[in-house]
Formats: sequence, structure tokens, C-alpha cells
Amino acid sequence: MSEHKHGEQDIAAQEQAFEGFMKWSTRVAVASIVVLVFLAIFRT
Repeated sequence: MSEHKHGEQDIAAQEQAFEGFMKWSTRVAVASIVVLVFLAIFRT
């Protein structure tokens, strides 16, 4: 069994996945806020 050496693993795929998740989460949050503001303004 090989020894673990901190900082040597390639994490490019994980970084891409996390960046995509953050973009998606930000867009969903902004869209939710826009919908809530729209409903608050045009509520009957």
C-alpha cells in the first residue's frame, strides 16, 4: 500500500464540479429572489 502524500492528487475535476455547482446555486438563488420580488409587486 502506498503512502499518502498531501497535495499531490489531481483535483481539476472536483474543482470544475464545484464551480459548476456554485454557478447553478447562484442562478437558482437569484431567480428565486426575482420571482419573490415579482410576486410581492404584482400581488392582487
